[in-house]
Amino acid sequence: MVDLLVIGGLGVDIRAQVPALPLPAADSLAVPPIELRIGNTGAGVALAAHALGLRVVLVDVLGADPAGDVVRAALARTSVRAVLADAPAGTRRSVNMVDPAGRRMSLYDPRPWSGPAPFAEAELAGLVREARHVHVSIMDWARDALPALRAALGDGVSLSTDLHDWDGDNDYHRPFADAADLVFVSDVRLGDRAGKLAAGLAPRTVLVTGGAAGATLHGPDTPPVHVPATTPPSAVVDTNGAGDAFAAGLIAGRLRGATPLDAARYAARVAAAACTHDGMEYPAGLLPRD
Repeated sequence: MVDLLVIGGLGVDIRAQVPALPLPAADSLAVPPIELRIGNTGAGVALAAHALGLRVVLVDVLGADPAGDVVRAALARTSVRAVLADAPAGTRRSVNMVDPAGRRMSLYDPRPWSGPAPFAEAELAGLVREARHVHVSIMDWARDALPALRAALGDGVSLSTDLHDWDGDNDYHRPFADAADLVFVSDVRLGDRAGKLAAGLAPRTVLVTGGAAGATLHGPDTPPVHVPATTPPSAVVDTNGAGDAFAAGLIAGRLRGATPLDAARYAARVAAAACTHDGMEYPAGLLPRD
């Protein structure tokens, strides 16, 4: 049995520290060393959950390329079990520009999947049946697998997804929202419509996240509750992956018996601590386990 099965979301982050966002107009800028490291949303959830002491399995496609080697090497430094299929288009990439305050701008290269499904439904169902919780990233190949994933859930096992900056209208995201019991979504594009969207997703539990403004918990039977962001324990150096750490913290809290509200408050602490570390490979003791 594993605690968390993460479906999709592996890639590399090409991280560049920049003097300001938006970038000043210039032909070139001298910056500190540009690094290639494991990244993207599935990796962020899996690595944060691993740092919180959960047993994690991660399933995705990955290129047979140098970027994929970076991902494999990072996962090998953990106890996360990776179930991988070859991605002919190569490993997904993101260019993350991070300013001195830790804020980031990401340019995402999704390397769209084409061809037959990378995993048989029976293989995915077998992995789901071994998990206490399933988190599905909004990858293209995972979208078609949602019915099989949902059907394989055991009694008391829930499925979550992160819709990121969904505008509430893009049809691509809807199947992920419909399949989930727990939905994370940013308020970046929703604005004042966030509450209406969350109400429309009932009876799902919805976390509308707002970065430093905190999050709002929308439960199926309770009024919305604001969850303030936690003050980071030290200087903020990188906010990339904070939302993934928040999701991992909430999942960990729920698996350990916390109420949704207490789990969300704990998740805010986890996300704040994650912001004090450069990258997603969290050292032991950085993320709070209590």
